[in-house]
Amino acid sequence: MRITDLLTKETILLNMTASSKPEAIDELVGKLDSAGKLSDRDGFKEAIQAREDQSTTGIGEGIAIPHAKTNAVKDPAIAFGRSSEGLDYESLDGQPTNLFFMIAASEGANNTHLETLSRLSSFLMDTSFREKLESAKTEADVIEAINAKEAEEEGEEEQETSSAGKILAVTACPTGIAHTFMAADKLKATAKEMNVPIKVQTNGSSGVKNRLTDEDIREADAIIIAADVNVDMSPFQGKPVIEVPVAKAIHEPEALITRATKKDAPIYEGGGKSSSSESSDKNQRSGFYKHLMNGVSNMLPFVVGGGILIAISFFWGINSANPDNADYNRFAEMLSIIGGGNAFFLLVPVLAGFIASSIADKPGFAPGMIGGLIAVTQTSEASGGNGSGFLGGLIAGFLAGYLTLLIKKALEGLPAVLDGLKTVLFYPVLSIFATGMIMLLINAPLTSIYSGLFSFLENMSGSNLALLGLIVGGMMAVDMGGPVNKAAYTFGIAALDAGNYTFIAAAMAGGMVPPLALGLASLIFRNKFTAQERETGKAALPLGAFFITEGAIPFAAADPVRVIPSMVAGSAFTGMLVMLFGISLPAPHGGAIIIPLIEGGITQILLYIVAILAGTILSAIVVGFLKKDLRKA
Repeated sequence: MRITDLLTKETILLNMTASSKPEAIDELVGKLDSAGKLSDRDGFKEAIQAREDQSTTGIGEGIAIPHAKTNAVKDPAIAFGRSSEGLDYESLDGQPTNLFFMIAASEGANNTHLETLSRLSSFLMDTSFREKLESAKTEADVIEAINAKEAEEEGEEEQETSSAGKILAVTACPTGIAHTFMAADKLKATAKEMNVPIKVQTNGSSGVKNRLTDEDIREADAIIIAADVNVDMSPFQGKPVIEVPVAKAIHEPEALITRATKKDAPIYEGGGKSSSSESSDKNQRSGFYKHLMNGVSNMLPFVVGGGILIAISFFWGINSANPDNADYNRFAEMLSIIGGGNAFFLLVPVLAGFIASSIADKPGFAPGMIGGLIAVTQTSEASGGNGSGFLGGLIAGFLAGYLTLLIKKALEGLPAVLDGLKTVLFYPVLSIFATGMIMLLINAPLTSIYSGLFSFLENMSGSNLALLGLIVGGMMAVDMGGPVNKAAYTFGIAALDAGNYTFIAAAMAGGMVPPLALGLASLIFRNKFTAQERETGKAALPLGAFFITEGAIPFAAADPVRVIPSMVAGSAFTGMLVMLFGISLPAPHGGAIIIPLIEGGITQILLYIVAILAGTILSAIVVGFLKKDLRKA
């Protein structure tokens, strides 16, 4: 299929009137809709905006490729728009954008359609092709330029795809339509100019193309992974591997290829480890957090799903899951069994298992899980029947991970004939044994420490409690979903698991403040926010209401010096008020929808709302005064 089967005169706009990104999107969507290519205009526009919210499709050099794959598309199509003056599309290079290709792929689009759409993306890397589009006087000129480019590429395609070289690359983006192939073609074109042999595998939405073979990998000097999604790294063990976002391959291909030719890259050893000094330094700085966050991120679905199901069971009464209580309800009991008896029971083992697998790859998972299970199941009467909880799980995860690495190192000298037995026999038996024995020995003192810590926290009052609320709430706004935020939230979950519902209430309230405050500030202080920020502010309000702190990230990224301190102030104030009011919340997520579950009735519910509103207003006022008036900029 040719590109001009999808891009026709009816979907070309040579003189766009839009002066902003939202207007440009609306104008291009309207062109596709008027050409009869959409079954649901609003649905398609929402899909386009959802893709933009992930990251801008303004790739730089005056080009934007908004795209979406959705059932709101009736017939796969491409709309081309040209703005003579250019407009701010939040492009990666910060420059105005004047060429727009809006790609509309249907959910049922076949591989032929997807390959055609992707081919267009790669054409735009050719400067002379872009110049022809910029100078086209009629729709027919655009069609002719595209047809000529396709004919030119068809003559070179066979030679390019069959050439195995010493530099290999893999490109992949979340949708697998545009950036994947643009990055591939930019690498190939640049390598050709530098006279460097290269082969590029594309992990697109229609599948893997130009797959790297075992022979390619054996002969390669280095591999470039330019991807925003997970790529199977196992085939590259023992090779220098450069890992970068897909945008780097589009904008810095020469630097990447130069690094690859010099083998200036860490050696991939499996499990995300490398032997270069650069990688080692980086791992020393961030390894602990990376391993911890691998555990936390994999644990969160159990937290959210299990916690909210437990909270819903309370609608029938706080003891409605107990068959011996007058409020007993069978459905509430089932919810409690699913959420508390199973999902919440797995929190610590899952946390430990994924911490260990981050450290030692797959062999670390089993001993990590076992260590986590011992932490929560091996209890003592002195501790009131409680295990070592999250503290034990954290220690079990790191213990299992590093013990497994030690065992793998110790078995390196075994004869090659025994390699097949390592992963299925030696690693699991030895690592589970070692982790289990150590955890059984240390779990009793860990349990005492864990119980003592939360007993101490529960006995805090007055100014001490206010200070703790101040810290927990403020941490939720420091990086809005990053490591500091996750540390505070994990502390709240650990307290919730230990039966204390106050800390998670402070953490959730503090996390709701930043997006709510920035949404409010963008409405009140309109002259201090760009048009795009005001639109983002409207979206931030519902995100904040549902405890999605990440809704504030676009504002923090654009102006961190003013935005982050302002948000920390309001979130810290809210956290302090929640702790002083003694508000207890039995659910770990959900924002506004779980506020009715607050213990203590309507008074406590109103106090919780007051605390959130107080912090929101404080942050909104502070950021409003700190930001510059754009009319005077």
